[in-house]
Formats: sequence, structure tokens, C-alpha cells
Amino acid sequence: MSEPHPRRAAVTGIGVVAPNGTSTDTFWKSTREGISVLDRVTRAGCAHLPLRVAGEVRDFDPQSAVEERYLVQTDRFTHFAMAAADQALDDARLGRPDTDAAPFSVGVVTAAGSGGGEFGQRELQQLWDKGSRFVGPYQSIAWFYAASTGQISIRYGFKGPCGVIASDEAGGLDALAHAARAVRRGTDVMVAGATEAPLAPYSMVCQLGYEELSTVEDPERAYRPFTASACGFVPAEGGAMLVVEAETSARERGAPVRATLAGHAATFTGASRWTQSREGLAEAVRGALHEAACAPEEIDVVFADALGVPEADRAEALAIADALGTHGRRVPVTAPKTAVGRGYSAAPVLDVAAAVLAMEHGLIPPTPNVFDVCHDLDLVTTRARAAELHTALVLSRGLMGSNSALVLRLGATDAS
Repeated sequence: MSEPHPRRAAVTGIGVVAPNGTSTDTFWKSTREGISVLDRVTRAGCAHLPLRVAGEVRDFDPQSAVEERYLVQTDRFTHFAMAAADQALDDARLGRPDTDAAPFSVGVVTAAGSGGGEFGQRELQQLWDKGSRFVGPYQSIAWFYAASTGQISIRYGFKGPCGVIASDEAGGLDALAHAARAVRRGTDVMVAGATEAPLAPYSMVCQLGYEELSTVEDPERAYRPFTASACGFVPAEGGAMLVVEAETSARERGAPVRATLAGHAATFTGASRWTQSREGLAEAVRGALHEAACAPEEIDVVFADALGVPEADRAEALAIADALGTHGRRVPVTAPKTAVGRGYSAAPVLDVAAAVLAMEHGLIPPTPNVFDVCHDLDLVTTRARAAELHTALVLSRGLMGSNSALVLRLGATDAS
């Protein structure tokens, strides 16, 4: 195995806006208790659609989180990103960094699968109902995948390397890997993560083309991966942002190192080719382990992709066994996203946030609404499980065929 990179990428800040909590603390409390918040969709204009259940962020006031001048030119998915970035920077004890002194020392990278659908739909309705003079100037930027990256960098004056991963679900992990590599190349700080807002009518109609989408009306039965009654996934909005910086720099300024992004790898096996995803996901895990210089038996917990499609669930269970060997049948596996839904690119970033918190608290969160596991996995269900956790593996697969794996190591023992 390769040696760890001398300039390790550390997670020093976490910010969360999720269906089960609009702060990191509330998110963790709900996650560790296994509180499911899946419910009937209440967003305007969606009542007639066959997609009945989702994870909505209901306790979020964008006007209190985002200044008016940014609010009017951005979509809901960017509101989530800006609010989560605020939290992450505060958590990292950076607040609003003094970028006047080093404007190119901080960069931003986000992932997005759909962009600003709600904003775009509203402006197009204005176009068709009233004419082009009633379309606002921000239509050209608010829907764009890179909007969150751009607005965060503008808001704070960050002029370091900025980018966007326009991808499927696995793009969330790829964005964190992009940030880690920027840090290893010399950037001081990266703000990285993913947020999504796919619950506007136009966005939901687009999703109805996914065969993997669950249209079950009972919130307790709509999303049950790894069971005989698996019937697909339910979507979610929200997401998380992290502050990633060089571990040595964090320690120099006295910031707690919560975790390190130790290793990552990605593969591609094609849209909805779930049988083939077994090989692709296993190869991504092996690559991540290699980059982290981590033996399979060092993995203490796996945060699963958990698509909720029988063929895909079976492929993931087999991929874990393929990549981790006999340890893969013993290692605890969890999928806390069954409490909130699968937020596309944001889903694995929320899993990373949960994994860091799980390692800090020595507690593996449960997989809500899942009981009758029908695969050879030690899936944590019903209630949280106490465990000594030092290394976590987070998995993600996208509907369009991407596979990604990320290895996390627990930070210093004094991490808060």
C-alpha cells in the first residue's frame, strides 16, 4: 500500500441543512436516534404527481440565513449551500476569513445533480405567461450547477481554486476528493460539499423517469433498502458543507481536526447497470483503501449507498464482501439516509458528516424503517450501536453509473 500523503487533508468544520435538522447538532441528534422524517410531499404544485413521499427541509428560513442581495438571485439549493457553509466556517473557527490578506488561499468546490430547478421553473413560467420582459436577469445564473460555488466564493471573497462537479449522486464524494487534492497541492482551505433542492414540480417530473424512484405512498414503507420489500428510493433536499484544510495548518491555528480525508477512488459502470456496479464499487473501495494506506480489516463501519433496488442492494452487499474480504461480512454497515431520503449529490456528503460524528461519539447510527434484512450484511437497525470507531468507509453510486468510495480517519482525541 502507498504511504499517506505528507500534507493530509483534514475536516475542521461541518455545516448541515437537512430534512432532520438545520444544524449539525440537530442533524446528529435525529440521526443517532434513528428518527425518520420522511413524509408526504407538501411543496406547492406537487400534489398531483405520483411521487408522494420525500425528505423535505421544513424548518429553514432563507431570509434569516442569506442576505437579500444574494437571496433574490439564487435558488433554494444555493440557499442551503450558503447556510451550511456559514455553519462549517464557524465550526472550523474561521468565521469569515480575512481573505484580504490572502485572497487566493481559500477555494470552493460543490457538487450538483440538478441545479436550481425551482428558480428556473418560476422564470420560465413568467416567460410563457407574460413575455420575455418579465424574466429576471438572474435566470442565466441561478439554475446553473456552479451557482453555489460561485455565490459562496463571491460572498466571502474566496479566490482560490473553485469548481463544480456536475454529476450524479457519487459526485458528492468526488467534490470532497477534489478539495482534498487541492489542499495537498498547497491550497490552505477548501469549502466543499453538496446541496440539492429537487422537490419543485419541474424537477420532480424529471425524476419520474427514474425506474429506481419509489412511488409508494406510505412513508414508513417507501424506502427500505436491503430488504425483501425494497421498492426504490425517495428523494430529499438539503445537504452539507465541510471545511477541508491542511492538518498541519489547522493544528498551527489551534483548530480541532475532526477527521482526515484519507483516501478516495471513483469508477464508472453505466446508467442503471446495477449488476455491473458490484465490480465498479468494489474497485473504487480498493482504490480508496490503497490511497489511504488502509487494510480492509481497519474499516470500523461502512456507510452504504443503499439504493433500495433489490438488484442494486445485492450488488452493493457483494461489493463490500469482494473489497473487504471476510471482514466485509462482519463489519457494521449503516444507511442513516433512510430517515431523510436520498438527496442525490448531497446524500453522500450527509453520510460523511454522519460518519465523522459517529466516530467522534463512538456510536453507529441506525438504518430507520429497515428490519427484515435479506442480504449478508451486519446492518445496524432499530437503534444506534456503541462501537470504538477510528476509520469509516462511505460509499456512493449514481443513477447515471458513477461509483465512489471515501475513507475517513478520526481526528485528534480532543476534537469537539
